[in-house]
Amino acid sequence: MPVPEPAGDEVLVDVHAAAVNFPDLLLIENRYQISLQPPFVPGSELAGVARAVGPAVRAVKPGDLVFGQTIVGAFAEQAILPGRTLTVLPSGTDLRAAAAFGVVYGTAYNALRSVARLVAGESLLILGAAGGVGLAALHVGRLLGARIIAAASSEEKLAVCKEYGVWATVDYRVENLKDRVKALTAGRGVDAVIDPVGGPNAELAVRTTGWRGRYVSVGFASGEIPRIPLNLLLLKGCELHAFNIATFLLHEPEEAERNRRELLDLFLCGKLQPHVSAAYPLAAAGQALRSLADRRAVGKVLIDPRM
Repeated sequence: MPVPEPAGDEVLVDVHAAAVNFPDLLLIENRYQISLQPPFVPGSELAGVARAVGPAVRAVKPGDLVFGQTIVGAFAEQAILPGRTLTVLPSGTDLRAAAAFGVVYGTAYNALRSVARLVAGESLLILGAAGGVGLAALHVGRLLGARIIAAASSEEKLAVCKEYGVWATVDYRVENLKDRVKALTAGRGVDAVIDPVGGPNAELAVRTTGWRGRYVSVGFASGEIPRIPLNLLLLKGCELHAFNIATFLLHEPEEAERNRRELLDLFLCGKLQPHVSAAYPLAAAGQALRSLADRRAVGKVLIDPRM
């Protein structure tokens, strides 16, 4: 195919790495909140080098290292993105790490900092703790000073969580989530929950919260949207929240921008770094997507068009 030409405020990026995210699967399966007519190139998050810029672009110049998000198009050797959606990185930045950073850490940081209002000394239960958002929430939660209870579906996944330091773990494949967390907290319950999984453990997670606890839903990787009995709120005085980046940017632009700046600083100084478990060549993009669909992926999975 011919090399695309950037127009207006567009930037042509030579893609060095693209991250696989759960919404990519939903778009392919036509189960996302927006519907796209095939054919299209999947992929929503990338990092690389700006090759050319449109005449209206001022913040990016050819040769800059950049990362950013789009709806589709990242699983390619080259991609066109609006200049305003790209962040210029310092020379020498690890582009694989940058490609794996924005979506999951943006979700985790905004959800914990602004929605759950997590503070030092509180307890945080993370469902799907070995996934992309889960490990990002673990890293952010520790940085905010929380005591982390990591919950996942196998001891192998929990072993990865333990490498980053957690207070306790729950294997909800063989343990009852509510009973285990209640035992760990001497019956008090946790202060906050972040749930990227949904499904049957969501209600149990709400039941693990203590008085005035906060449960935050950030997605439904299990494929099942849970139904939460509202009488739990009456009994526990807990709060149910949800985080979606598009609506958060729309309704809380100043807070979102503050969080973006803080998060970028934490990444560039090395305090937050994604766990990349696998990288696939472009020809094996289907395998990379399948690893996420089958919930075998740990941390982030990347596609590297240069492999």
